[in-house]
Amino acid sequence: MSVRNLDYLFKPASVALIGASTRAGSVGAVVARNLFNAGFRGPVMPVNPHHRAVEGVLAYPDVAGLPVTPDLAVICTPPDSVPGLIADLGARGTRAAIVITAGLGADDGQGGTLRQAALDAAKPHLLRIVGPNCLGIMAPGAGLNASFAHIAPRAGDIAFVTQSGAMVTAVLDWAASRGIGFSQFVSLGDMADVDFGDMLDYLAADPATKAVLLYIEAVTDARKFMSAARACARLKPVIIIKAGRHAEGARAAASHTGALAGADAVYDAAFRRAGALRVYEMRELFDAVETLATARPPQGERLAILTNGGGPGVLATDALIDFEGTLADLAPATLAVLDAALPATWSRGNPVDIIGDAPPARYAAALKALLADPNNDAVLVLNCPTAVADSTEVARAIIETAKESKRTLLTNWLGDPAAADARHLFTEQRIPTYHTPEQAVRGFMDLVRFRRNQALLMETPPSLPENFAPDRDRAGTILRAMLAEGRDWLSESEAKQVLAAYQVPVVPTRIARTPAEAATHAEEMAGPVALKILSPDITHKSDAGGVALNLETSEETRQAAEAMLATIRRRQPEARLEGFTVQPMIRRAHAHELIVGMVDDRQFGPVLLFGQGGTAVELLDDKALALPPLNMKLARETMEETRIIRLLRGYRDRPAADLDAIALTLIKISQLVCDFAEVAELDINPLLADEKGVIALDARIRVAQPARRGTARLAIRPYPQELEQEMVVRDGSRFAVRPIRPEDGPALQALFARLAPEDIRMRFFQPLKSLPLALAARLTQIDYDREMALIASPEEPPEQEEEISAVVRISCDPDNERAEYAILVRSDLKGRGIGYGLMKLIIAQAKQRGVREVFGDVLRENQPMLQLCRDLGFTAMESEEDPTLVRMVLPI
Repeated sequence: MSVRNLDYLFKPASVALIGASTRAGSVGAVVARNLFNAGFRGPVMPVNPHHRAVEGVLAYPDVAGLPVTPDLAVICTPPDSVPGLIADLGARGTRAAIVITAGLGADDGQGGTLRQAALDAAKPHLLRIVGPNCLGIMAPGAGLNASFAHIAPRAGDIAFVTQSGAMVTAVLDWAASRGIGFSQFVSLGDMADVDFGDMLDYLAADPATKAVLLYIEAVTDARKFMSAARACARLKPVIIIKAGRHAEGARAAASHTGALAGADAVYDAAFRRAGALRVYEMRELFDAVETLATARPPQGERLAILTNGGGPGVLATDALIDFEGTLADLAPATLAVLDAALPATWSRGNPVDIIGDAPPARYAAALKALLADPNNDAVLVLNCPTAVADSTEVARAIIETAKESKRTLLTNWLGDPAAADARHLFTEQRIPTYHTPEQAVRGFMDLVRFRRNQALLMETPPSLPENFAPDRDRAGTILRAMLAEGRDWLSESEAKQVLAAYQVPVVPTRIARTPAEAATHAEEMAGPVALKILSPDITHKSDAGGVALNLETSEETRQAAEAMLATIRRRQPEARLEGFTVQPMIRRAHAHELIVGMVDDRQFGPVLLFGQGGTAVELLDDKALALPPLNMKLARETMEETRIIRLLRGYRDRPAADLDAIALTLIKISQLVCDFAEVAELDINPLLADEKGVIALDARIRVAQPARRGTARLAIRPYPQELEQEMVVRDGSRFAVRPIRPEDGPALQALFARLAPEDIRMRFFQPLKSLPLALAARLTQIDYDREMALIASPEEPPEQEEEISAVVRISCDPDNERAEYAILVRSDLKGRGIGYGLMKLIIAQAKQRGVREVFGDVLRENQPMLQLCRDLGFTAMESEEDPTLVRMVLPI
């Protein structure tokens, strides 16, 4: 389930409180007081056989005795009563319940739990459950307080959703003292039914909610969460606090990747990919909401700082560096303008210190210059109160000057009484203002990180990089053979064969069963070699004494092999020893040691890792995680999250590494784990990288029988290559049909440019001269789990670049019950059957997804489209919203 019946939670016409009480201090009494005193306009019906009335309202002995069917029930009764109450409520037609009761993990007496019994009772009636073990729900706009919170929130436009009941009371106290209001306030508790994914889907469409705040301890359904979060984050800010960042022992792993990819780091990668902003403190949560709601989005990441005090300027600069931000280098022309406008003692750089006696006019002149400087993307203005300049008048000057610019502006007026009026002025003008320089810089970095994450959100990776054709059969044969033998870890040689099948460059490797055979291989290689132990029981060979490097002769190799055997037999006598691998030494003077890996996370499925490699990889802890699938942009963004990227770009006389080759390796590993659910863990360490490219020196792969096959184990559905096909239309013309991709944006705009104005109006219900870039991005950068768009192109396009002849799409509701269609055919190609063919394909796709109904709104005057729908079996229905439209509906 998803949003089905959730309206009854937040907009019920009637409420039943089961377990209502008059006993002071009891949960039933507190919930009753809150329900009856929040301003709810519908009936609130107490249910308790032991009370005649609660809060002065007649009580009812049981659910059967209620005079009307409640839309919403709030349950505060003992655990063993809950499944029966849910069954009774569902039978009466109740559609939602808040189970405040805890303890439903107990045995139900029939071999299951009370929790599962309650879910089983709810399912036939599609009754939705929040909880159990929750504090309740508050919807101030509807006058609903179905909770045992100690205070009621004021109405506002922020939704707060939490697993923790304790966080509810803490946030309510914090927000009340600061005048912050809420559209919805939800305690999910144990999330037996309604979870974060459901709430994100609901709140994405809630017009009363402008921003969504989440307090997360754990995500249940990762695919649903990612799809819902991505859908919501496209429309409004989603800001998250994740608890349990430093949980110990999250994963005991044999590989470096497994050791490095802690659970919190995986969540961090998921939040970034979902377009959400993660914060770490309560105050930052609400600061971030205010910042994102009021600040103009920056076009880049360079910050200029304007101050009348050197100390605050230094504090702001330190904070910017601590947050890994970028201090802008002022343009020479800007420096010249500032030189002419400021005293000779100004700082002549960024931060721009205009001296403590700066009057409003000096602030205005400096700010005007900075707002015009092409070398910065945002300006932070700081002010320290002084006796010679009025801070409030300075604020007015800043506001007036800023009106002339669209540049991002943030402010920090220090002091409390002296700064209060100025902060009030900034708030009125929707200019973000903060109490300290550090808060202001953090606000700027929230904007930067939000901008980055929104860019990641819009990336939908293509199926494969150009000119990349992996040998899936070869890789699959090796992996399946390992499983058939009952082995977990591939040998180094086998792992490299799998990598080679996916075109990852690997060092040539030979297997030797004896020291003498190792010496023979070394002699044939005619150069220094690396010798490594071959054992299914030893994954970290260096730690076991199983690696010898720079062996110049065959005799050195033989002696090293014999010594290695003796060492390992002494240290790990139980280890099975199958011989050695012999490899030529790869000597690249300027090469960097990297690690590329993958681990199968319990909740989010495959997670990719990139970072600085080598034997001290865990100590260095310089890594970034990403969820597959990847494209070049996503791979490069992952690399940018690490410290070693600065070395990879080159410095002094050391040339830059081939960054594209590194990114392509990440993509190849991403494709490997998307193709084979059997791959449970993978390490390439080290992956040598320099200006000549990359080469894998060592590799290990662990295989396991997958619990979920195919794309089902991925948190983000990849490009569905299986939908690529040929379509032949009525006149015999052939078209290549495939799912839309992000890079189709320009081609979609080109299609739009070839549409007749009347066709545009028929499709978009309004005249448009061009397809806006943002809309083109939205239509091409889709979540394949929720939407599907197919484009048709001539199999032999007249020009080199692919062109789009037509596009059809469906957008499914979160319940995957209904899907709305839309279709667009180039005006000069209409009448050839292209639209009919595409509609048949998209209807088949909807049916395959389990959608039960396809519908679309069509202008009454659009007779060709209405006829097309009738030919396909659609039925016409009157539109309840607009008499100019006809709703065409097709049950499937």
